[in-house]
Amino acid sequence: MKHTNVVLFFCFLSALQPQQQIEANTTNDEPLTSREGVFRQTIDGVAAIVGDKTILKSDINQALSMAIFQQKLDPNKNADKILQLKKDIIRSVVNRKVILVMAELDSVVVQDKDVDRTLEEQINNIVAQAGGEEAAEKALGQPLRVFRREYWYDIKDMMVAQKYQQELIGKISINKGGVVIFFNSYRDSIPPFPTTVKLRHLLVKIEPGVEQINKTVALLKSLREKILKGETTFESVATQYSQDPGSKNSGGALGFVRRGNLVTEFESVAFTLKPGEISLPVKTEFGYHIIETEEILGEKIKVRHVLISPPLTDKDETSAYNRALSLKDSSKTLADFISTIKEHSMDSQTKDGGGNLGWVDPNTYPIPEFGMVLGQINPNECAGPVQSEYGYHLLWVEATKRGGGADLSKHWNEIETLALNKKRGDWFEGWVLDARKNFYINIFD
Repeated sequence: MKHTNVVLFFCFLSALQPQQQIEANTTNDEPLTSREGVFRQTIDGVAAIVGDKTILKSDINQALSMAIFQQKLDPNKNADKILQLKKDIIRSVVNRKVILVMAELDSVVVQDKDVDRTLEEQINNIVAQAGGEEAAEKALGQPLRVFRREYWYDIKDMMVAQKYQQELIGKISINKGGVVIFFNSYRDSIPPFPTTVKLRHLLVKIEPGVEQINKTVALLKSLREKILKGETTFESVATQYSQDPGSKNSGGALGFVRRGNLVTEFESVAFTLKPGEISLPVKTEFGYHIIETEEILGEKIKVRHVLISPPLTDKDETSAYNRALSLKDSSKTLADFISTIKEHSMDSQTKDGGGNLGWVDPNTYPIPEFGMVLGQINPNECAGPVQSEYGYHLLWVEATKRGGGADLSKHWNEIETLALNKKRGDWFEGWVLDARKNFYINIFD
């Protein structure tokens, strides 16, 4: 459910105060205007220069395209806003380049597998927001495979910069007096706080029955045999049958993927196949796959697959509902509920923590069905089952924190967080401005 928004990072940096277009800290006596002329004559397609590094116009345009898409701007109606957005992005990318150089000096790194995972989350969000791959490609102005290849480096830079930023501001703290000063200074601009609830949940997924599973496995085995006999191709089968929207239109190809970025069941089979070999059906949390390994290069694998999920029936839904009711009956106390979650919940991310979702705002929680029922749930009792796209949930409201206008006695923790973020933001803004003085910076019109 976690999501990394690139534009949020851009917007944070663009909030920094703008600098003059040409800055320098150099012992070279050559006039800046002369150096600028050299750069203009010898470099084409450059948006800005930071020290010995260049920022290409194509990089700015790609970031701008992403921001326009995510903010749903219309070039015909929002021309002025898009122009300002471009200026903000250029400034933020320059600042990011400064941060990256400083991070490199401090040996800050992120793992490629984490970059891959974040990139896929971004692409999935883009596809979902656009309403499909074709619409996403139209909005981005390029095929997703090209976007995936080119945007990888932007994601990595963003993650390095964010990690370095967190390391720096993590040292900044605030005391009680600082919170009070912040509140007295900004109380009129602090928006009302929403009512939140401390929530736990247990998930029962709706799973297919044995009959549908057997039919799916038999279909995949049949398709595999046809490929092996030369009656059809893997690409054709994937295009016609695969239910993976991210790869079916490219013949099931996932490209080169690093070890550790695929679900365990899929990866353990894929890395044991010889190039050109096709697996028998493999079960994962997404359904059943047949896998063809095309090439293995150390810890990278070039692989393609066909995914088919067994269809769900009314009987499967009824079975999950009844299962949830049964678990509800055994959850009379909070301790019972937590114990039941740890043993039976099918949400792997929250299961070990007793289904703890923390304090949530019912109006903005990503599962809208929760928001529809939370106001009707009595504290300290098991409620549900509540159906969502994930299955059936049992819910437990441990406590409710009333919202309203900012009040130190009622919202100390929330106000403390706002005050700390403000202090950290101000400190980091100053840090970036100081860091910029170490670099020759030229932003071209």
